[in-house]
Amino acid sequence: MYSNIKQDLQNEIEEIKAAGLYKTERVITTPQGSEISTTTSSEVLNFCANNYLGLSSHSEVIEAGKNAIDSHGYGLSSVRFICGTQDIHKTLEQKTADFLGMEDCILYAAAFDANGGVFEPILTAEDAIISDALNHASIIDGIRLCKAKRFRYAHNDMADLETQLIQAQDSRRKLIVTDGSFSMDGTIAQLDKICDLADKYNALVMVDECHSTGFMGKTGRGTHEYKNVMGRVDIITGTYGKALGGASGGFTAARKEIVDLLRQRSRPYLFSNTVAPSIVGASIRVLDILSDSTELRDKLEENTKYFRQEMTTAGFDIVPGDHPIVPVMLYEATLAQEFASKLLEEGIYVIGFFYPVVPKGKARIRVQLSAGHERHHLDKAIKAFTKIGKELNVI
Repeated sequence: MYSNIKQDLQNEIEEIKAAGLYKTERVITTPQGSEISTTTSSEVLNFCANNYLGLSSHSEVIEAGKNAIDSHGYGLSSVRFICGTQDIHKTLEQKTADFLGMEDCILYAAAFDANGGVFEPILTAEDAIISDALNHASIIDGIRLCKAKRFRYAHNDMADLETQLIQAQDSRRKLIVTDGSFSMDGTIAQLDKICDLADKYNALVMVDECHSTGFMGKTGRGTHEYKNVMGRVDIITGTYGKALGGASGGFTAARKEIVDLLRQRSRPYLFSNTVAPSIVGASIRVLDILSDSTELRDKLEENTKYFRQEMTTAGFDIVPGDHPIVPVMLYEATLAQEFASKLLEEGIYVIGFFYPVVPKGKARIRVQLSAGHERHHLDKAIKAFTKIGKELNVI
């Protein structure tokens, strides 16, 4: 049977390569950090990890993970409701809810599962979801699994959001859903205005905080703190796989009744293995570190301001904002790949992003700052960007 389609698949792969859209994977040989080595390049500076707070290889986090293996084992060999719930799972859920200022929390194997499993249990064909046009793929897929009516508003466009809310006003339940921070552009949702519209049209608000939790807002709680709407958001989904240590695992923090219902009916939760003890133990330590001090969050903010300012002065076209995601716009996929390849030769590890990850004609290099970066790391990267930018006639 496979021989019938093998050539077709090979042709499809060649078409992807010919279009300059084929993605390859570089192989890292060191722990994650601001300085890493790969199988082809030694000692490069990493500017493309979601390791916003530099906690992926933090000694206290690693030690906590090891201790959890010693005290609670390697795995549970079970889903949560059979025999896969340990005391540390309940501790992490409570600490996450407290950190975010929410009533309760439920863990998932991944944030993709959290978004995939949140809509169907609480919404039916009588209801409506109003979604930002640039929401993450996991939100889009989660909505597809739900029978609620679908409305989409232009990215961060409050006038269009209100238009969609008016069209959906006869629905039983209405849920506005948005990324808190958008991963490709670094833009931040206008949650203050979204919550005002939700109040006006009697809608719920859900925010995906995968690129926010731990560092956005004065104490790192997220974009709901950044936009001063803590207590007004009904559902927050997020991950332990980025700023919060960078391993894996996701969560939904929400109103108590919503979390209760998810435990009964959310299919990714019911039919996936429990989160491994080492990840749970390490994530608990991460939340303790971030609750005790804003030092890492403050350093990330300082690094972000410096890099954005210096790159703008150098003449690069970057999407403005405050987020440590800094898109350097190049527009052409082949140019983005060539630029990233030349930067690697200069010791700077970044990746070119292009369709289908971003819209056609919007190719870019997405730089991600970290609290693990020192000033000399940033200066080396800016110098390399400037050199290659002039070489390729970008600036």
